[in-house]
Amino acid sequence: MAQSTNGHHHAADLGGRRALVTGAASGIGLAVARHLGALGARVVLSDLEGPRLEAAAAGVPGALAIGADLSDRAAVHRLADEVGEVDILVNNAGLQHVSPIEEFDEARWDLIVGVMLTAPFVLTKRLLPGMYARGWGRVVNIASVHGLIASPYKAAYVSAKHGLLGFTKTLALEAGAHGGGVSAHAICPSYVRTPLVEGQVAAQATAHGIPESEVVDKVLLTQNAVRRLIEPEEVARAVEFLCSDLGWTMTGGVLAMDAGWLAH
Repeated sequence: MAQSTNGHHHAADLGGRRALVTGAASGIGLAVARHLGALGARVVLSDLEGPRLEAAAAGVPGALAIGADLSDRAAVHRLADEVGEVDILVNNAGLQHVSPIEEFDEARWDLIVGVMLTAPFVLTKRLLPGMYARGWGRVVNIASVHGLIASPYKAAYVSAKHGLLGFTKTLALEAGAHGGGVSAHAICPSYVRTPLVEGQVAAQATAHGIPESEVVDKVLLTQNAVRRLIEPEEVARAVEFLCSDLGWTMTGGVLAMDAGWLAH
């Protein structure tokens, strides 16, 4: 994503590349899928089967939709079989559950860890050999600021995101031994304007007894230096950079898009 003299960046050219984006029916995943498609990539969007996924794929020229429940290990393997080979894997699918540890439902723990840590491992395991064979690939894991720090009552989410960072670093070390054409990355945004976050607004308003209009500033973004939600398209632009020719220099790295949260 080079800078030109007139201040505009040169978009990465992903023509001929094939990408798989999980959790692509909405939010960050949909923004990433649209952006990669606009850069010339042939995109496969995956999410739970249904009209939302079909509508999302219909909005990305030349895209393919493949429904899959990533909490089901066999379904993850079927997704890898159906996708075949990809050059770019964006592990984005996620969900949240808020509960004290002593009350945390174990099935919900398994679901969150399965979708957010085990599925990225399985998809990477299956799609990595093709990247090695072609000498180029990007695995981009959409983690979270909660991959770097913790918040109470989010034990499964925080644990899965921390694990995803460890997996990213391990992958980078292994991939580096194959010549450097395949790289691994983690992006750690703070709160992004997604349906997942917007769903929390109503619940937080009720819990704190304040209007929904005050939740973002007074509850969600209290740790941010800049009290503004990140837009999904801004995360998509970060994915673009990591898929560019310069991306390999950041392999194993964590790109914190935390609006100053971690500056405390």
